[in-house]
Amino acid sequence: MKTLIIAEKPDMGRTIAAVMEPRATNRRTHLEGERFIVTWAIGHLVGLAEPDDYDPKYKKWQDADLPIIPDNFKLSPNPRTKDQLKVIAELARKCERIVNACDAGREGQLIFHLIRRHLKLNQPVDRLWISDLTPETIRKGFQQLASDEKYAPLTRAAQARSEADWLIGMNASRAFTIRHRTLLSVGRVQTPVLALLYDRYKEIEAFQSETYYRIEAQFDQKTVKYKGIWQGERLTDGAKAQALAEKVKGKKGRISRYDIAESKEYPYRLHDLTLLQREANGRYGFPAKKTLDVAQALYEKHKVITYPRTSSNYVTEETIPVMAKALDMLRGTEYAELAVGADRSKVHKGNKAVCNPSKVEDHHAILPTPKKPGSLSADEKKIYDLIVRRFLSHYYGPAVYRNHTVLTEVEEETFRTRVKQLLDPGWKVTQGQADNEEKKSRGKSKKNGDEEEEDEQLLIDGEFTVDAEAPVLCKGAKAEEKATQPPKAFTEGTLLKAMESAGKSMEDEELRETMRDSGLGTPATRAATIERLKQVGYIGAVGKKLEVEPKGIAAIELIRGAGVELLASPVMTGQWERRLVQIARDEASDETFIEKVKQFAKLIVEKVRQQAPAPSGTFQEQERGSGRQGTRKGAARTAGRAKGAAGAKSTAASKSAGGGRAAAAGGKGIRSAAASGKAAADSQGSPPGLKVLGRCPQPGCGGAIVEGKRGYGCSKFKEGCRFVIWKEQHGKKISLTMLQSLLQKRQTSLLTFTNESGAAVKGRLQLELPYTGELRLVTADS
Repeated sequence: MKTLIIAEKPDMGRTIAAVMEPRATNRRTHLEGERFIVTWAIGHLVGLAEPDDYDPKYKKWQDADLPIIPDNFKLSPNPRTKDQLKVIAELARKCERIVNACDAGREGQLIFHLIRRHLKLNQPVDRLWISDLTPETIRKGFQQLASDEKYAPLTRAAQARSEADWLIGMNASRAFTIRHRTLLSVGRVQTPVLALLYDRYKEIEAFQSETYYRIEAQFDQKTVKYKGIWQGERLTDGAKAQALAEKVKGKKGRISRYDIAESKEYPYRLHDLTLLQREANGRYGFPAKKTLDVAQALYEKHKVITYPRTSSNYVTEETIPVMAKALDMLRGTEYAELAVGADRSKVHKGNKAVCNPSKVEDHHAILPTPKKPGSLSADEKKIYDLIVRRFLSHYYGPAVYRNHTVLTEVEEETFRTRVKQLLDPGWKVTQGQADNEEKKSRGKSKKNGDEEEEDEQLLIDGEFTVDAEAPVLCKGAKAEEKATQPPKAFTEGTLLKAMESAGKSMEDEELRETMRDSGLGTPATRAATIERLKQVGYIGAVGKKLEVEPKGIAAIELIRGAGVELLASPVMTGQWERRLVQIARDEASDETFIEKVKQFAKLIVEKVRQQAPAPSGTFQEQERGSGRQGTRKGAARTAGRAKGAAGAKSTAASKSAGGGRAAAAGGKGIRSAAASGKAAADSQGSPPGLKVLGRCPQPGCGGAIVEGKRGYGCSKFKEGCRFVIWKEQHGKKISLTMLQSLLQKRQTSLLTFTNESGAAVKGRLQLELPYTGELRLVTADS
């Protein structure tokens, strides 16, 4: 009999089949060869069942039914992909062995084992564990297949994380939603991330700008001209500042000190997913999800980069020869000049900035593969370019600078000048436009408080020197009015950095160490977390900036006020990840972990029951303030009402919530948050003044479809109806005309979409699930 290979996605399956069974018969759902049948999941084919699959009473959200604690977790097929699940079941009957070829990591392990458990597949299973989809790597991976039993602890950790997320997310979301009469999504990762945004918002709101004065003088010494910044206590009196400028203007002075020191700047770390997302956001304004999607296409479709969902910035010794092959490939591309100039001897096992096996777990850093890129879309070229230039930078030496520090005294007043002179660009020659942007910045640096440093550092390419013994002349001086600046609002790039570094200030050394390597979420889930916060109406984007909506502000204040503030703290995630790592290493019990999570879920429900309901109007959008700080007066008013109510009935046991019972708990709510978010973000039943756009198509519902801020939802969401059509899907904004067509005909008229390669395609949006409002894009070539 044959062996069944189950990949995570169709492209991956076809790529594996092209290597292992090049003459296989190509079917729509699988490929069949002499030895192997290759098929695939389409992401999560199976997930944890919804509460109403345990008991129909859970369709209606009621406080009396909480907490919901299943004795044994049921599984439920994804209705959108149930046909593919049937295909896997049928193919498995024809095979005596199975290869798990899903992504090599915790989530890939979960995807496969949920399928295996649901279908009751009893065949022996081997594990394919690879980091790229090049033919050489695939062949080597099949030569080194290991028994899937080797990964049993990782499987237990993945299942424990999934079940714990369900317990916390499902119970916390329902408890807060029922108590405060509006849809509130709570999760182990998303809630602490929302808290980061909330805390920054409060810092900006509380910030009071102060005026101060900076004195800049222009000095001449023979043929050299340079500027200096006055050194002294910050001046807040404009008259004194102007008097000081007049005091030195036109006067002679001397150089009291002149220091020269050389420094080296080494290449930045190789990309992990978060670094790549941060750079793409800063350079191109790409949202984190877009960068992940583009990188995934470069990996799966084009096979020109290695596995992108990695958390490592390093490689192992075994990867170095593959890197050399990728370098050779680049000689035949637009990067030829840089590839030819590269010194391959710089990348070796002793170079710990590149090769550090102790910091590589599932996958090494993102690298170009030896496959030459073909036709890439504009966005794909941008992401590929970032990866290639970072890769090439490690084959060059450090950038070398000469740093000049000059102290000039005039009329007993001291001025400082700092100049950073580039001697050898080293690896910076690989950075192209990025290096030019750095030069334009003129080397300005920042202090805490976000104002420019009192003495800007000038970055130059040419020569600079002064004579320490010769006199100088102050040709001019001016007092410039400045203002201290508030902390900056988060962008997706800076939020990703904050998520990555969350917990580094923890006092618990072990927790701090755990969070150092993980942060909030994983590289693969951080983009989805940000998108989730947008989807449920907690945050919005204004240009590159992320702003907290009134609903998000109120949510954090209610959660903190309920006495379960651990839900909004990275401490909980640190405790959780520490235990999951131990489970994956077979050093801890997943059953004990889940039992503690159940206790915490019960505690959350008890605490929320004691909380006073949020006052009417708490979550409504109010008029926003304007100005540089982005102050939201209306938001502050509504949030203030939430804060006042948050702890009205809360007991003083909030600190005990962080004790033993909460030690391992939190709740990301994979499907829980998704379930609670399936009602329109700001629907409030069917209040007067809202236009009825149609009838809910969910069988037996009869509710009205009304327009919310981010979607068209059912007015009966409080009774458990989860129908909502989000306003933006598949790259289209759902107009009222499209909505009417979807409600009446279950599909839109023919529309134009853009596929992954950037080409225009014709297709329709179809209402696939009248229970949830899920839409499916059907194109001519689907």
